[in-house]
Amino acid sequence: MGHKYLCVAFFLWALTCSLLPASSDGLVRIGLKKRRLDLHRINAARVARAEGKSGEGVIGMHRSSEDIVPLKNYLDAQYFGEIGIGTPPQTFTVIFDTGSSNLWVPSSKCYFSIACYFHSRYRSSQSSTYTKNGKSCEINYGSGSISGFFSQDNVEVGDFVVKDQVFIEATREGSLAFVLAQFDGILGLGFQEISVGNAVPVWYNMVQQGLVKEEVFSFWLNRDLDAEEGGEIIFGGVDPMHFKGNHTYIPVTKKGYWQFEMGDFLVGNHSTGACKGGCAAIVDSGTSLLAGPTSVVTEINHAIGAEGIVSAQCKEVVTQYGDLIWDLLISGVRPNKICSQLGLCLSNEPQYASSGIETVVEKENRKVSSPGDDLSCTFCEMAVIWIQNQLREKGTKDKVLKYVDELCESLPSPSGESVIDCDSIFIMPNITLTIGNKPFTLTPEQYILRTGDGLATVCISGFMAIDIPSPQGPLWILGDVFMGAYHTVFDFGNLRLGFAEAA
Repeated sequence: MGHKYLCVAFFLWALTCSLLPASSDGLVRIGLKKRRLDLHRINAARVARAEGKSGEGVIGMHRSSEDIVPLKNYLDAQYFGEIGIGTPPQTFTVIFDTGSSNLWVPSSKCYFSIACYFHSRYRSSQSSTYTKNGKSCEINYGSGSISGFFSQDNVEVGDFVVKDQVFIEATREGSLAFVLAQFDGILGLGFQEISVGNAVPVWYNMVQQGLVKEEVFSFWLNRDLDAEEGGEIIFGGVDPMHFKGNHTYIPVTKKGYWQFEMGDFLVGNHSTGACKGGCAAIVDSGTSLLAGPTSVVTEINHAIGAEGIVSAQCKEVVTQYGDLIWDLLISGVRPNKICSQLGLCLSNEPQYASSGIETVVEKENRKVSSPGDDLSCTFCEMAVIWIQNQLREKGTKDKVLKYVDELCESLPSPSGESVIDCDSIFIMPNITLTIGNKPFTLTPEQYILRTGDGLATVCISGFMAIDIPSPQGPLWILGDVFMGAYHTVFDFGNLRLGFAEAA
């Protein structure tokens, strides 16, 4: 293949262009830059997330067996790259989201959503390969919803052209989040099992049309704020320059999301006890942070000194019922029955309150409770978990109840995030996840996000609270905080995931 020069414009303070010849390894690399963290946009995004609701929903032939689409890093949270739709190709910036399975972009027929006017819109009349479909659809994400109709056209990803791809033309984008977003749409890389309308995902068509030699794609996310390149996603293989050592592979336990079983979760050298028996987890490139149950995230945020909203009601529950919870646990009452016996919960099923979701992961018709739903029950259930964990550490009653009272002060804010003192990063503990019986450690530098400069610098905990009820939950979501530290291989052919230290 002869040298090929690719020019890419991206949204920064100025338009720039990267001209890169095809590399000797046969991979086409498109260089992208990224925007630095912006506190005002983070605050605006928090407002947008408050509007979000969870629900349903959550790409000429190139002879190379691999293709690379570099990713742009926005707020050290949203990584996105460019694709083309139609003939000639119309360019769109999309999030490559392993937590959903549909491709959608704004439509030229989107007249009444302000978000559409801030982004590129697909015009079917300008494509010679467009085929009408017209079936209506709707997708509800954690950060907002979109609705529109299906269409069919060729989709260009790097040097690959996926023919006759069914995608969604969005005619309504129902959240402020999409106005603020630096991406036009989303390209889902999850399994067809969660594809709205059962549309065949772009990745499936890549495989079926013989565009890739190996049924594998891999993510490398560059967490260096000063680096020009945001990262790369490689379709059809991996780049050895993106990781160190060997990958640890674990099987996909449930098709839909890229779901697997995660083991124990440690703060420093101490187990939280949350996943000793195994926890369901997914790898989601569309989620900014690392999300998990409020009870565990609160313990983590307390350990690293993160501050959330001080909850007087949480403290009140601990004051009134802490002694009784302790006594019931000591007497052998099952933990999941304690709060109903105390009259704070109506049933034995957990009623955890959601603290908001920053993600584009499809939630498959889940119903996540809101912060106002029976908070006494929620705080009681969290207190049971916290006290139970401290009993394993053989703490005294007074010491344990004091610790639990302190945890109330570390509850995440309603948007799910918590801020920390930037000067304390160097004394914070490591956080370790156990995957495939091997430790995967995140250092404070890896799980803390910085925004601003000098005296205006703000640090945000990389751990976010999200409570997903059974049968889908509880569920851990390993987003960009984890994927930035660990190069991730999505092995579609063998239904497994691979993790190795990112280079």
